[in-house]
Amino acid sequence: MQPKPHQNATLDERITGALVGAAVGDALGGPVEGYSPEQILERHGGRVHGIVGPWHGDDWRTARPLAPYHKGDGHVTDDTLMTHALIRVYARVRDHLDAYAIADHLVPDLMTEPRWIPELETEALPLHRVFLAEKWLVTRIHYGHADPREAGTGNIVNCGAAMYMSPVGLVNAANPRAAYAEALDIAGAHQSSYGREAAGVLAAAVAAACSPGATTDSVVSACLSLAKDGTRTAIERVCEEASRHTDFESALAPLREAVAPYDTVGPDYRAPSLGARRPSRLHAIEELPVALGMLLVARGDYRHAVLGAVNYGRDCDSIATMAGALAGALGSPIPQDWAKTVAEASRLDLWEPATTLTAVTREIFARDTSRRRAHEEAFASLGGPECSA
Repeated sequence: MQPKPHQNATLDERITGALVGAAVGDALGGPVEGYSPEQILERHGGRVHGIVGPWHGDDWRTARPLAPYHKGDGHVTDDTLMTHALIRVYARVRDHLDAYAIADHLVPDLMTEPRWIPELETEALPLHRVFLAEKWLVTRIHYGHADPREAGTGNIVNCGAAMYMSPVGLVNAANPRAAYAEALDIAGAHQSSYGREAAGVLAAAVAAACSPGATTDSVVSACLSLAKDGTRTAIERVCEEASRHTDFESALAPLREAVAPYDTVGPDYRAPSLGARRPSRLHAIEELPVALGMLLVARGDYRHAVLGAVNYGRDCDSIATMAGALAGALGSPIPQDWAKTVAEASRLDLWEPATTLTAVTREIFARDTSRRRAHEEAFASLGGPECSA
């Protein structure tokens, strides 16, 4: 049965819901990232139902493979750090972004501005925390002087760009096609192939979720109308399977089976296959299709979607980031106790970036309207519109 839309949330509420929802999902998924649903079940004596501590308890500082990161206890990861960094770029440019904006603003932000890093429990350059696939931005653009539009070529193909692309969907709220195009341009600095494609589709999904009356089905339909190659097929297969489930427990294994033919990493997340993360028109990142699948299973409910993503394991902080952004954009409320704990533990104001991006989004819309009207007038002056007889 087609689920009913969530509350008729305003733009401000949808942007806040998406960004706070993404950060909370990220924090919940962090401590179980890289593990299987079976390992999570054994480690926690059941499924994860909220904020939990580090996998190795008090030994998090030295225990491999996670040391020296304090994952857990409500700490956000690099997904949120990169999302907030992209919002800062929007705040500086105050217009649509492209790959050159990433080179001119995001790369210096990562390299030169010390910030509080929750997982390191200290102030440091974001560059010191982000994964190698994000360090690529600095290596290729700052040191390699690559054309920003093509700098993503050669990087490992993963969810690195998609994980922080929700602000692009919010700036283009209710316009999935525009969000897709802008995200593809931005992500060219970071990713290629299906990693870049996933960034475009995630942005489109968030934009679609912001549409009045949006539902989980309409979000997936928007994705399928734009997605290409293996990304489209993976989303289609995973969402077909997700439609058969109403509880994440029953969906965990089937969703993994559905996405497995398109995922290059392989069954052991910590031991990727030789063909992992290489460009291909046949494959897709795992995180986006599974996030959309969990959104469908949950019928758009934030808590259910995020917990499904978290208990899926593997790259579950990024899956929960995406699922959380989508459910929040649909208007599903984020549990306030989770949001409060994550904000306090991470020493971050989770609501300020939303306030900033909302103001910027309104400015960009006003500029878009002015530009569109100028184009309409110019086109009309050329005799462009057909005249009725």
